[in-house]
Amino acid sequence: MFLSCGSALFDCFSSPTGSPATIRLDGRAGGSPLNIAVGLARLGRRVGFFTKNSTDIFGQRILAYLKQEGVDTSLIVPTERNSTLAMVELDQTGSARYVFYTEGTADRSLTLNELPPQLPAEIRAVHIGCYTTATEPSATALVALAKRERERRFISYDPNVRPSIVTDLDVWRGRIAAMSGTAHLLKLSSEDAGLLFPGQSLEHLAQDWIRAGVRLVIVTRGGEGALAFTGHGCSASVPGIHVNVVDTVGAGDTFQAATLAWLDKHDALGSAEAADLDSDALRSLLSFGARAAAITCSRRGADLPSAADLKDLP
Repeated sequence: MFLSCGSALFDCFSSPTGSPATIRLDGRAGGSPLNIAVGLARLGRRVGFFTKNSTDIFGQRILAYLKQEGVDTSLIVPTERNSTLAMVELDQTGSARYVFYTEGTADRSLTLNELPPQLPAEIRAVHIGCYTTATEPSATALVALAKRERERRFISYDPNVRPSIVTDLDVWRGRIAAMSGTAHLLKLSSEDAGLLFPGQSLEHLAQDWIRAGVRLVIVTRGGEGALAFTGHGCSASVPGIHVNVVDTVGAGDTFQAATLAWLDKHDALGSAEAADLDSDALRSLLSFGARAAAITCSRRGADLPSAADLKDLP
């Protein structure tokens, strides 16, 4: 069983109305860790979600959505704080620009004393990520959970950098540096890498994180494909998959969910097993993630694929 932890929000897609006095919004439940939980469930994996969730109208929809998708919600902490909202604008290529409303909201207000005293024994892997690992008090709580569970469970981390929420890039750099000694799997986009570490090669960055303790580093490159590096010196890359892009919302989360599902299916959901993957296995993993992400890009919003969707692909 997996446990995904962190942000839960509503993405509100804006569209023109012809009048500056009105705006049309189309809302969809989202947030990187929430998307990953749903993605794992759709790929046939047992998964739970842990966050602090509002009892407002958006939070009620989030909870109902998770239950509908078969995600275990028993660890979610309820609160009367408002839900986080993300206003999304799409450019002509389908790439998203976000404006977040997060001040004092539910998912970023999780505290240390709200962590479960112990996780259910069946949980084998814990994923954390996105702005809830960079904003307080949720960052302290989620990082503490990852450190507490590191010796018992596989830890996955994707910073999913949101500079519109945390503008100080040193905060993101510090979190990645700290988590490279805790996470067994570190995934990030080349866009995030370029923003945080300009001029540094992806290979150099990956080796630094591996020396710090990460066992598997994956870098996604959008339409250009993805790279992977292991703790035992193997690496691989795959090209991108051409698709008619509706938007790119949730593509990285889809890749993360597909990666975790692949590791589980191939008995590699462990520190030593992930580090031992050879180049052929890495290419298989990356190809699976790229295929899954391509499906999400062909749909509106973070509508992640099912196992049946992936079986239908060539």
